[in-house]
Amino acid sequence: RFASLVRALKTGDFLALDLGGTNFRVLLVRVSGNGKQKVEMENQIYAIPENIMRGSGTELFDHIAECLANFLEKLGIKDKKLPLGFTFSFPCLQTKLDESFLVSWTKGFKASGVEGRDVVGLLRKAIKKRGDFDIDIVAVINDTVGTMMTCGYDDHHCEIGLIVGTGTNACYMEEMRHLELVDGDEGRMCVNMEWGAFGDDGSLDDIRTEFDREIDAGSLNPGKQLFEKMISGMYIGELVRLILVKMAKDGLLFQGHTTPDLLTTGHFQTSFVSAIENRKSVHFSACVFLAILKGELGLDPSPEDCVATQRVCQIVSTRAAHLCAATLAAVLRQIRDNKATERLRTTVGVDGSVYKNHPQFARRLNKMVRLLVPDCDVRFLRSEDGSGKGAAMVTAVAYRLAKQHAERQRILNTLRLNRDQLLEVKKRMEEEMNRGLAKKTHATATVKMLPTFVRSTPDGTERGDFLALDLGGTNFRVLLVRVRSGKRRSVEMHNKIYTIPQDITQGTGEELFDHIVHCIADFVEYMGMKGASLPLGFTFSFPCHQTQLDQGILIKWTKGFKASGCEGEDVATLLKDAIHRSEDFDLDVVAVVNDTVGTMMTCGYEDPQCEVGLIVGTGTNACYMEEMSNVELVDGDEGRMCVNMEWGAFGDRGELDDLCTEFDRAVDDQSTYPGKQRYEKMISGMYLGEIVRNVLLDFTAKGLLFRGKLSERLKTRGIFETKFLSQIESDRLALRQVRSILQHLGLTSSTCDDSILVKEVCSVVSKRAAQLCGAGLSAVVDKIRLNRDLEKLSITVGVDGTLYKLHPHFATIMRETLKDLAPNCEVTLVQSEDGSGKGAALITAVACRLRDAGK
Repeated sequence: RFASLVRALKTGDFLALDLGGTNFRVLLVRVSGNGKQKVEMENQIYAIPENIMRGSGTELFDHIAECLANFLEKLGIKDKKLPLGFTFSFPCLQTKLDESFLVSWTKGFKASGVEGRDVVGLLRKAIKKRGDFDIDIVAVINDTVGTMMTCGYDDHHCEIGLIVGTGTNACYMEEMRHLELVDGDEGRMCVNMEWGAFGDDGSLDDIRTEFDREIDAGSLNPGKQLFEKMISGMYIGELVRLILVKMAKDGLLFQGHTTPDLLTTGHFQTSFVSAIENRKSVHFSACVFLAILKGELGLDPSPEDCVATQRVCQIVSTRAAHLCAATLAAVLRQIRDNKATERLRTTVGVDGSVYKNHPQFARRLNKMVRLLVPDCDVRFLRSEDGSGKGAAMVTAVAYRLAKQHAERQRILNTLRLNRDQLLEVKKRMEEEMNRGLAKKTHATATVKMLPTFVRSTPDGTERGDFLALDLGGTNFRVLLVRVRSGKRRSVEMHNKIYTIPQDITQGTGEELFDHIVHCIADFVEYMGMKGASLPLGFTFSFPCHQTQLDQGILIKWTKGFKASGCEGEDVATLLKDAIHRSEDFDLDVVAVVNDTVGTMMTCGYEDPQCEVGLIVGTGTNACYMEEMSNVELVDGDEGRMCVNMEWGAFGDRGELDDLCTEFDRAVDDQSTYPGKQRYEKMISGMYLGEIVRNVLLDFTAKGLLFRGKLSERLKTRGIFETKFLSQIESDRLALRQVRSILQHLGLTSSTCDDSILVKEVCSVVSKRAAQLCGAGLSAVVDKIRLNRDLEKLSITVGVDGTLYKLHPHFATIMRETLKDLAPNCEVTLVQSEDGSGKGAALITAVACRLRDAGK
């Protein structure tokens, strides 16, 4: 993706290593600024002996490291740690810019133990083993890419790289939307075609000759690189030799004579083909023919033999040039179609000994390309500095980007948690739970462990009609729940949603509860049950102190409620008083329930093993069935009671300070209750979007995102909603849609790379939230296991909340964390489908059953 960045290279010294044949080069490339960029190079060529080419991979990379050390020593720069670009010209699967796995050796290489391995890793290992110098391998590229980048420095229209030398290959700039193997669908990326393997599936069988088949059968890799074996310098001379042998044996050449040299594989070099085709007339090149046919091959050619040999050379090299032109035409057509232009103007950067040294190859190739794609104006630009300079170019750009990437990762690492940190969260949660349960430390505990007076989950014998009221936000529900027991036990529900206008949430407590009762009266009439006196369960999702099941003293309003005269009061009494004021109907308020407890009861009706309730939505909280002997705030030590943990306040005494980042502190400082609900602020839907927004602001201010340009909208608190995290992290969502979210936030010039980074930020923030939640839950289930003195515990957790339900990965990450941190607990997570309203009715039903049994 660097072609457009070459003109903005980072200045400095860069190393390049160019390996693609029996010789390899080491280069020092100096990029200097001073207004106009200047590139200077020094290089050294080293040979790779045949025994190393075909020996072990360790020997090969040790040899390369030794040559590199020699080069650095010669230039007196062995003590510097310079960035290096590695041109490795063999078929590789690249997973990132500095990681490339060799698919298969070509060009006569056969070093063992390298295929399938990361060549950068092998080079790093060889350098580390020496220990006398160190370098920073930033990028690995193919020689075609290096050629394109080298030519792209001089001609900005260059978007294709072509090599026709010992081997052959091409690369070009493809639209990201067509690259299904890589995330992202905007901009372009250079694709290394590895076209030498074209035909390996049989698609060229109809044009391959007996000579092509013979060359393939005798090669190091039969059945592979079939296109390359028809085109490249490693095989052209051998093709000519095989044809000459056949003609001689058939009595058509050299009076039917052959020589041992003519019959020896590889003795007719491709350089001979270039030399023979170098003169138009045989008379001018008589000395060439004598030197090659007589001197090298021991033949005694007649003038006719010389003409025929030249003709064979022409036919073989012309076929190579035309085949190359045909495949290049396909690439040009693809680029033209991508750009939807009638006429394409482009440049092809070319390198390779056949293209450069053969007297006719370039002309034939260019002419055939013009014939095949007349709607493309193509300039062929010879790469004078080889692919080494291109590798240094990529390295220079990559080095700048790598430094930015490292800074981004350093910041994001503050939001990543390791296993030890999560185990520490679990341990501290256990300590706070015990502090909250104990009379002596309850007052100072952050996790309040409030008794709910819910002493039993449903046993299936509950029956009757119950009303439920579910109040936890600006909308609330009134429900009629019909519970049937016996063989066909069932829960049938009818409900209606009512809104509470803002002036009432901010008005007096009397106005608020009168409004609620008015809505209940409307519902009862709507259901045709006016006059009936029903038991009612009241789900009231605000922090309350309970001394009995039908009483809940409001500790403090949250979620934007500010109704006066309610804090410190029993909400059941406030509701009863409002019912009496209305004189329309009478209700028996049996239970005041937290939404977490309601969730546990809803799931407990279906699964008797459900003894934990969890909410991860706008806020977060948990409850579970604790042994009465541990609940010191309530008399009696028989049986169990559900404890409302109010765990959102965990961390309010500093228990999470070492995990809190600058972004958490910014969110807390700007919140309605600074210093409160610290755990909730790291986990719940009300805050995750805001954490992401603060990270994005920081990245942009440091020039690491959106090209350092900030939109006014992104400065607005709360503008990055948590639902965006769920949308952005959805695997089905293309990055184009991520970009549309960013455009909605005023970031109209964001790039594909920006979208990928925003997705990563969202992923890191939501993963941490899920892990923290899993760590807290692991403390809960392990406590239950230890309470019951069990080696293994099997338990169900009922879960509700928009974040848990809608985020694509939250549930999975939380489950994995839980399994890892509480290995002796087999936990089933069940999603509550009917919310906490049904749970309130079931608690009322259980309470009525227990009350009736008591009577």
